[in-house]
Amino acid sequence: MAGWIKSFFEKTKKGTCKTEHTKTGTSPQTTSSLSVAINGSIRWSKDYDVLICHSEEDISYVKELVSYLESTPERFRCFLQLRDSSPGSAICTELSEAVRNSHCWVMVITASFLNDPWCKYQMHQALSESPLPNGRTIPLVRNLSRNQYPEELRFIYYTDTTMDQDGGFAKVKKTITYCK
Repeated sequence: MAGWIKSFFEKTKKGTCKTEHTKTGTSPQTTSSLSVAINGSIRWSKDYDVLICHSEEDISYVKELVSYLESTPERFRCFLQLRDSSPGSAICTELSEAVRNSHCWVMVITASFLNDPWCKYQMHQALSESPLPNGRTIPLVRNLSRNQYPEELRFIYYTDTTMDQDGGFAKVKKTITYCK
């Protein structure tokens, strides 16, 4: 199995941060050149950096997004329901806990997302967790007209990846990096 595919299906380790001591031995520093926002205690207070809410029909697109985010130097810890949910658990409990245990939430909004009651449930859970447009809810629109955009999210800017997927992924990465 290709390395990136294997790493995609392996669960990421929760709450680990590699550190090394300075030459004086006084204080630890992170080994990578991550921003203060990524290394801050806010990031490590949650199990995941980002939850990806999506329709099952959009799984191949979502796998590309997760692969991109988890392979960046920041090594974002992504929650992907099909990979990270516990078998035998109640779906609504798993979705609610995933929202609560994630710092940011990416909503991959497509026509199939809008027709999926579990996607809407998860979107409402995320909005109830952080109702203000503070950057924690990140709408990612794909192949959707403006008038189809969910009314619940009308006060939050979105990124349309229909024409520029790589640019959209980079915007998501930047938003997660600086999210407080």
